[in-house]
This record gives sequence, structure tokens and C-alpha cells, in this order.
Amino acid sequence: MAEPHALRVLSICGSLRKGSFNAALQRTLPELAPPGLAIESLSGVGDMPLYNGDVQDQGFPKPVTEMGDAIRKADALIFCTPEYNYSVPGVLKNAIDWLSRLKEQPFAGKPVLLQSASGGVLGGARMQYHLRQVMVFVDAQVFNRPEVFVGSAQNKFDKDLKLTDQPTRDVIKKQLEGFEKFIRRVAK
Repeated sequence: MAEPHALRVLSICGSLRKGSFNAALQRTLPELAPPGLAIESLSGVGDMPLYNGDVQDQGFPKPVTEMGDAIRKADALIFCTPEYNYSVPGVLKNAIDWLSRLKEQPFAGKPVLLQSASGGVLGGARMQYHLRQVMVFVDAQVFNRPEVFVGSAQNKFDKDLKLTDQPTRDVIKKQLEGFEKFIRRVAK
């Protein structure tokens, strides 16, 4: 039996901060992924102007169309994002708002995985539940379990922002293995 082709998965970070635990989490994903997942980072959420229908009427900004094209070409999408005020960071929500208005909305039917890291004990759980609601509206297919909430992240990453906590690495590996199966099942 032939090995299945590697799935192209894009990861998006919902934080713009240089020292972001979520960006560090995102950078860790390729090394923890099973052989069937090729994960690459997609930047650009901070390059979009604030959503404005008047701007949209003049044409979609280039960062929006480029990100939409990239997401459409990918087999799946991973969000690594912090929780701001119990919800989705504004920069990420703004990007989703823009992308959801494209003629060929790129999230429709797309398998999506959620991850979050924070200094608090809940690890971004409240944000994930809000982001799930947004993904339902844009008709994405959100993977359910296992969930990854990296709480007390300052104790799980070293000074160079390398994820060193083995139990966290193990659950992420398990999640990515499950996500690969989910993508292949959803894509049929």
C-alpha cells in the first residue's frame, strides 16, 4: 500500500509580539508533526488594515487576497493564538473578518486546529471557545480532541522560547497525529 501524500498545513499566529509564547508554539509544530503533515508558518495577520466595508468596496487589500489564496491552497490550518480579554486577539479577528468576505471564502470546509498558550493557568481556553464559534460561522471543520491549552507557558518554554516541557510536547504530538487523521477523513 502506498504511503499517503504529505498534507500541506499552514499555521497562523494570533500574536504580533516578538517574545510570544504562541509564536514559539507555532515554531515547534513542524518538529512534533507526524511524517504525513508538512507544517509551515503563514504570516501577515498584522499587515491588514482594520476591516472597513468602504475599503472593501474599493477592492480587497493585497495582504487579504494573498492570505486567502494561501489558505485555499492548503489542506488545513492551525491557529496558535493567545487569549486577550477572554477572547480572540483583535488582530486575528480582523484578519478573519477580512478573509471571510472574499468571494471564495477560504475557511469553508477547511480542517482547522486550535492551540493556545498563556501565562495563566487556563492556557487560553476561553479564547479557543470564542474562536470555535467564529469558525462555525465561516463553515470551517474544527478538530475537537485532544485540545491543547498551554497554561503557565513561562514554565514550559526556556529563555530561548524553546518548548521544553515534555508532557506538553507529548500532547501536541498526539493532537497533530489525530489532526492528520481528521484532515484525511474530512477531505474525502
